Amino acid sequence: MENRNNLICDMETGVCGPADDTEMELIDLNEPKKTIELYYVTDPICSHCWAIEPTLRRFMEQYGHYFNVNTVMGGLLEKWHDGPIDPANGIYGPADVAPHWREVGEHSRMPIDGSLMIDNPVQSSFPASRVFKIVQKHHGDEKAFEYLRRAREALFAFNENIGEKSVLVDIVNNMGLDGEAIVTEADEEEGMTLLNEDFALTRSLGARGFPTIIMANEENKGVKIVGGRPFDYYVAGLRQVLGEEPEPKEQPKLEDLLAKEKLLFSKEIEVMYNLEQAEVNEFLDKELTQGNYETKEILGEKYIISN
Repeated sequence: MENRNNLICDMETGVCGPADDTEMELIDLNEPKKTIELYYVTDPICSHCWAIEPTLRRFMEQYGHYFNVNTVMGGLLEKWHDGPIDPANGIYGPADVAPHWREVGEHSRMPIDGSLMIDNPVQSSFPASRVFKIVQKHHGDEKAFEYLRRAREALFAFNENIGEKSVLVDIVNNMGLDGEAIVTEADEEEGMTLLNEDFALTRSLGARGFPTIIMANEENKGVKIVGGRPFDYYVAGLRQVLGEEPEPKEQPKLEDLLAKEKLLFSKEIEVMYNLEQAEVNEFLDKELTQGNYETKEILGEKYIISN
């Protein structure tokens, strides 16, 4: 076999190094066309949606080049009333939610306090959902998804009532947006109109429980995944919808992920990078620069924030 040095150029082809047989060819350096629509039917106060954040984030980071994400508000709680809300699961009033949330938090290791559902319960998930729709309307899907994350952090980990206007205003302000204007608009007719559109879409998708993830191809055929599932389960669903083996992207560098997310719990780092809990500290020391992040703990779980 001829072993040509790349520094020596072929006088006939004008190529330094190996030459293709084709003198001219059409190529496409664009990302593959996103042919899959992913519908994520959820709600700001859905505890199992909070629990799947580590898995869903990794799935979107590594396979998001195959699908467009459509986050849909499902309307988990309009209001409390005298009758049972979810008698099959023993939910008759707000105080019944607290032990269920704590159980979900302990099982998933995505921390949930839950005591506010006894002391100062969220009366409805609709206000926080309407804010999502107004942020989405004015600032796009990515910013709306960021808002949803911040609202869940506030509710589940930091025990703040996201049914209250002042809390929602602070969350939106801390995102660099005009919280007062957005929350006020969300309380007007437009907020409920947009939310009702999501409810109609939820019904058309046949989603009755949260979280529900539906992946559909261009022929509107696909898979529905209800509830929290392991990472490989979502990859298998994507494979089925694509009809071929999807190629994952590399996991993002931790410093880039933290810069984007601002706050990450230990479980999220473990899932993203295939780590055991005991390996996280060493991984942080290796991947992050001291002074660029701060380590904290809540409800027995470690989390990091960017400085």
